[in-house]
Amino acid sequence: MKPLTAGVTKANEGIDAISWNILGQTYVPKTLSEDSFSWHATFPPGTFVPPHIHPTQDEFIYLLEGRLDLVLDGQESVATAGDLVRLPRNVPHGLFNKSEATVKCLFWVAPTGRLYDLFWAIHSMPQQNPAEVVALSAKYEIDFLPPPPEGA
Repeated sequence: MKPLTAGVTKANEGIDAISWNILGQTYVPKTLSEDSFSWHATFPPGTFVPPHIHPTQDEFIYLLEGRLDLVLDGQESVATAGDLVRLPRNVPHGLFNKSEATVKCLFWVAPTGRLYDLFWAIHSMPQQNPAEVVALSAKYEIDFLPPPPEGA
């Protein structure tokens, strides 16, 4: 992995013009180094990231537009434009756009770990079947949690 270089990543652009489709969301990587990785995310209405854990990374989300409903360590929470969400490693979290509006936010993790490679792997799947995404993610140090029991 290359060291971080000085410069400006322009709005609506990412590293090497990369744009990933991840579970119906659009992720555009903004920075990448061994120590940290950031990406701009666009969550259309009704999209979500199921509850999961980063055992080797701290994760942050800065909300630029819209509202995210969150489950953080079993507790429901809400973040809106201007809010920063802090997700320490090993804390289970899920992200949901339950609104009728598109959500835009900036994510970053530290250290980078294997997340950049995981996004490429998910983006490259012929179909993003949830069970296959969960199995693949475990190979890249992201542990998805089982769904809650029926009726819970």
